[in-house]
Amino acid sequence: MRAAREAVVALCRGLVARGLVVGTAGNVSVRDGDRIAVSPSAVDYAELTPDTVGVHALDGTPLDAPLRPTSELALHVLLHTRDGAHDGEVVLHTHAPASTALSTVVDEVPLTHYYSAFFGGAVRVAPYATFGTPELAAHVLAAMRGRSAALMANHGAVLVAPAVAGALDRAAYLEYVCDVALRALGTGRAPRTLDAAEIDRVAGVLDGHGQGPRGGYAAR
Repeated sequence: MRAAREAVVALCRGLVARGLVVGTAGNVSVRDGDRIAVSPSAVDYAELTPDTVGVHALDGTPLDAPLRPTSELALHVLLHTRDGAHDGEVVLHTHAPASTALSTVVDEVPLTHYYSAFFGGAVRVAPYATFGTPELAAHVLAAMRGRSAALMANHGAVLVAPAVAGALDRAAYLEYVCDVALRALGTGRAPRTLDAAEIDRVAGVLDGHGQGPRGGYAAR
């Protein structure tokens, strides 16, 4: 689990560097076999070390967790055990400004950019529930059916990446998609959007370049 714990530290710091979280907000987990490494609660990411990253069973039971885990542990557990989940996946929960703002005004992100193909189509907004509750986790899981990302109303965003490599880029693409949609909606005009068939076509192209759901993440 050492590599998974080290990855959590690097990913947390990467979220800060990219402006995708503020303070100690947000959280990260990495699945390694039948265990997950999860960021702890309320720890400055600059001071986070691999030894302070908790290790939990897939049902959330702490195995080696010196600190209190993130309040969203239930969400991470649900996503790492959902239908189709696999070893090595990463769950990133961000509090980035564009995605959070957009979550307050739409029910799903308009298909204003083909990067939406990275997430399986239009990203849905999960209904609001208090952070850290089973209700919120259930809302997010439902919103992510057939998708690899969701916005959380009045809260932030969450995504599942297939691997540590490229996970931060995937989070940045999600924020970019939300920022483009937010700016377009801000003009007061109806944005020109892509249809689902085009998103499927783009997804196939990305897969062919090793950039789709099971490949790398460099955008074209």
